[in-house]
Amino acid sequence: MWLPLLGLFTGFLIGQILNLSFPLDYAKYFSVALLAALDSIFGGIKGVLKDTYDGSILISSFFFNTLLAGTLAYLGDRIGVDLYYAAIFAFGVRIFQNLAIIRRLLLEKYRGHRSPKPDGEEEESL
Repeated sequence: MWLPLLGLFTGFLIGQILNLSFPLDYAKYFSVALLAALDSIFGGIKGVLKDTYDGSILISSFFFNTLLAGTLAYLGDRIGVDLYYAAIFAFGVRIFQNLAIIRRLLLEKYRGHRSPKPDGEEEESL
């Protein structure tokens, strides 16, 4: 689980050190690329927590999703339709779903895989 977090932290540090700025014309492309990258990172973290992590799936989804989102934004600009909204919506929903699953898995791990008791039933203390 530490590898995706390390990559996210390293990328953040590099971005802070280099202090790059993008022209405003590329804001749409950068925003969908960032969302695609975050979706892949959170999907990787979810995979680690569920013991289904596969590095090749993480890398391929990272590049494929970023390319697809950028292509949608570019084609939308060419035909005069804001198609990047579709990518923003899709990746936004997936990010929140992945975060909800990650939160649930971490809570289950923290609680020691105990399932909650139905109302009225208390655990016996020794």
